[in-house]
Amino acid sequence: MGHDLSGIKTTKGIKMLEEVRSICKELPEVVELIDGHGHNTFKVKDKSFIIMSDYGITFKSDLENQEILLQEERFFKPAYIGHRGWVSISDPQDWEEMGILIKEAYLRAAPKRIVKQFAATE
Repeated sequence: MGHDLSGIKTTKGIKMLEEVRSICKELPEVVELIDGHGHNTFKVKDKSFIIMSDYGITFKSDLENQEILLQEERFFKPAYIGHRGWVSISDPQDWEEMGILIKEAYLRAAPKRIVKQFAATE
């Protein structure tokens, strides 16, 4: 992962990015890059599963889980991609929970080969 690059500049954003990186380093074939909008984006096989900025974390979900998460005020539907099930959070506090949500996002984006490989190691 490209740890020297970051579109994130605030102390809060940098702390979130460090937490996300520590979770993603355990996931096979994850690549981190800065997208055209300056967001830190985490991908597996060219499919995004996390998009980050100084304002929070947006992660891949599905419509069913999105509906459940949106019942809590801390989660919200992001513009442009929210209709596809993506979910955002501005100030995550529970990193154990975020680890679960990030791993779920990863598995939604990963090809079947990687999902099987990951499941075998869990």
